[in-house]
Amino acid sequence: MGSWAKLKSSSWAYHTAVLSLYGFFAYCRVAEPFLTPYLMGPNKNISGEVVTNYLFPIWTYSKLACLLPIFLLTDFLRHKPLVVVQGLFLVTNYVLLCFAPGLLAMVFLQFNYGVVTSTEVAYLSYIYSVIPVENYQRATGYVRSAMLVGYTFGASLAQVLVSVAELDLFYLNAISLGTVSMAFLISFWLPMPQRGLFFKGKKDAAVGSSSHQTGPLGADRPEEAVMDKEEVGSRQEKMELDGSGGWHSWENMATAGHLLWKSFRETYSSRNVIYWSLWWALATAGYEQIFNYVQLMWDHIEPSATSSIYNGAVEAACSLVGAIAAFSVGHLKVTWAVWGELALGLFSAVATGAVFLMALTSSIWACYAGYVIFKSCYMLLITITTFQIASNLSMECYALAFGINTFVAILLQTIVTLVVVDEATLGLDIVTQFIVYGSYYAFISVLFLIRGTYTACTNQRSPELTQSKEHEPSGDVISAERF
Repeated sequence: MGSWAKLKSSSWAYHTAVLSLYGFFAYCRVAEPFLTPYLMGPNKNISGEVVTNYLFPIWTYSKLACLLPIFLLTDFLRHKPLVVVQGLFLVTNYVLLCFAPGLLAMVFLQFNYGVVTSTEVAYLSYIYSVIPVENYQRATGYVRSAMLVGYTFGASLAQVLVSVAELDLFYLNAISLGTVSMAFLISFWLPMPQRGLFFKGKKDAAVGSSSHQTGPLGADRPEEAVMDKEEVGSRQEKMELDGSGGWHSWENMATAGHLLWKSFRETYSSRNVIYWSLWWALATAGYEQIFNYVQLMWDHIEPSATSSIYNGAVEAACSLVGAIAAFSVGHLKVTWAVWGELALGLFSAVATGAVFLMALTSSIWACYAGYVIFKSCYMLLITITTFQIASNLSMECYALAFGINTFVAILLQTIVTLVVVDEATLGLDIVTQFIVYGSYYAFISVLFLIRGTYTACTNQRSPELTQSKEHEPSGDVISAERF
């Protein structure tokens, strides 16, 4: 029985199944597509101006405040505790939505949800710590599919319950409380990774490693030794003499800092990675802002208090169309190194038009269509971007790039929120906000259209240079084929 449990816990299929189950239930938030109508409706009775210019900015600020320490704690505590914390805060989130009255409770709710969204970095990078390299791509597909299926199922169920069963929005939150509670329980089944990427275990910190390290993208390279053997021996003797583990803690932190800095320099030494990361940060900041406030735009065009609303159906459609668009990337025969930046500019231009359509139309169906187009473009491009970055970096570097790019995106989103949304500054109405967001995306599209045109023209004039780069061995840099 014990051997079976050990075999089960070491199996990548078991790890993937638990991660997928957690993802399904954690993202099956039935009430999420109807959050704004719920806050503005009779259950909470908060005005649209307070929701727009006061409550939602707190969510953004708390995400920024929590992301960097959570990113570092994720590696230091080896992922699982942060995923458990995410599950706990998700439960707290829906307990507050269901049972806590008053504006002050909703203020705390926004901070609480900021912690939830910032801990997503722990869940999304968890797979690197427990899944073997040879199963990385399959496991990633299963886990992300489970998240997508959970979100789509939740949104579709919400729409059916609202439109067909005419269920009060309170019960959507009660159902969501049940699904996230299940996710919280499942989080305890997750295996504990044996080591972090930067914060090593005691043995690793003292001795280093002379073995080869294999990253999730297929990099097989020697891991840099932390210190030479003589220094290790002398410090181990010192530890034995003073009988304390204080040296280990400080050495572990120093080693982590060294690896972080080394990985940072390695990550952003590539000009291409810098350009792809720039789009990631800029576009994600705009996407998050539009995602956060689109329900307010829908309510402005077609008030939920007096009209039938189809928020759940639209979010479900977005997930499916976006998933198809993202899935298609893997089957397109495109030299992304040549045409990728131009694709970023072109599809960002389409997204710009979709945002302006949402801002300027008086038809709720046109606004819905604009949102589907916008979100599908983003999901397509973020898939290309993450693939291009991941295919050129080792495990440590990709994890660091993920954290830094996400942090920069939230920092930019916070600046936009502070200037455009917050009632303490401009406090713009929702229509003017979306005009600003459309202009923001127009800037992104122009920037990458210029850069993409230059890259494509340069490579067309010198195709032999591109071919030589594609076949050139690059040491620690990993080819896209391995991914």
